[in-house]
Amino acid sequence: MSEDHSAHNYHPLPIVVAEADGAWLTDVEGRRYLDMLAAYSAVNFGHRNARLVEAARRQLDRVTLVSRAFDHDQFGPFVTELAELCGKDMVLPMNSGAEAVETALKTARKWGYEVKGVPADQANIITFEGNFHGRTTTIISFSTDPDAKESYGPYTPGFRTVPYGDVAALEAAMDANTVGVLIEPIQGEAGVNVPPSGFLARVRELCTAHGALMIADEIQSGLGRTGTTFAVEHENVVPDIYLLGKALGGGIMPVSAVVADTGVLGVFKPGQHGSTFGGNPLACAIAREVIAMLRTGEFQERSRTLGAHMHERLGALPVDLVREVRGRGLWAGVELHGEARPVSERLMDLGVLAKETHETTIRLAPPLIISLGDLDWALDQLEIALKG
Repeated sequence: MSEDHSAHNYHPLPIVVAEADGAWLTDVEGRRYLDMLAAYSAVNFGHRNARLVEAARRQLDRVTLVSRAFDHDQFGPFVTELAELCGKDMVLPMNSGAEAVETALKTARKWGYEVKGVPADQANIITFEGNFHGRTTTIISFSTDPDAKESYGPYTPGFRTVPYGDVAALEAAMDANTVGVLIEPIQGEAGVNVPPSGFLARVRELCTAHGALMIADEIQSGLGRTGTTFAVEHENVVPDIYLLGKALGGGIMPVSAVVADTGVLGVFKPGQHGSTFGGNPLACAIAREVIAMLRTGEFQERSRTLGAHMHERLGALPVDLVREVRGRGLWAGVELHGEARPVSERLMDLGVLAKETHETTIRLAPPLIISLGDLDWALDQLEIALKG
């Protein structure tokens, strides 16, 4: 039915999921599969996590939407708790990750004109080759992925794109009208690309020197995925703006947020930006429970320890099967010598769900609650699938 009546903008594996629990999925025929993708990090805490489901149930019995025309009793605590988690002053909640990115782009421009003093319509924002920040017309305007970009022009101006990890190119692209540098601390869609050591720290230094905002897109990399709350922590970097999403909604609701200090987000006045569903009561209740779970450090520690084990095992795979392994924590891009799609399909036949990206890379991002035994079993199946 989906093939007949759904636009073919995805190429899913041939499985129809009916139920899910923890790190496991069950299809309509009753076969179980270990989830090694976690909905691109949206299900960091596992499918139907009991704490998150209970938080959602409690809120469903009370109120789910009032719009931002009124306050509700979950909103103030949510923005306060998320600001504290990030060490910032203010939160602007949205829904999807792309909305958070769009909001950050508007924030940087508005801040640039009203605070930095950039001449009208002259602001520029630096982005990086291989980026993936969403699918809106503005965001794909600075994409370097032909599938994401082609046939959608004319494109939005005001962006300069430089090679990821290239400090010299970044510095050369920045000028007095640069208002922001938008960066993924680890590029997820591009194949879990980790920048050279020290690169994020240099981005921070250059942003400070040029009076530009460092905007860290932590939508996939944040909230425990890499073994720290935020991936920028691996270089002790604090950006001006955090972009959060995916796992913030606990795999239940789309929840995203832009988090920054008052000097940045304070540029917005009533009526200048908004979202009907952004910061709704149900989303806030779930996200508050996510924040509470992250405060314990349990999930960051699981990602660190299990991730180290996963990378040790992946690093031992035969070089004739694997060209390179990249990543941090419970996140890896396994670069193959040939096409990755057949390996994904063989993995599915073996009871493990993972997905290819950019033709030759298998992405692994299991829920952070996965057991060591299940993780080892999945990696065993990967080795079998690689051997064909």
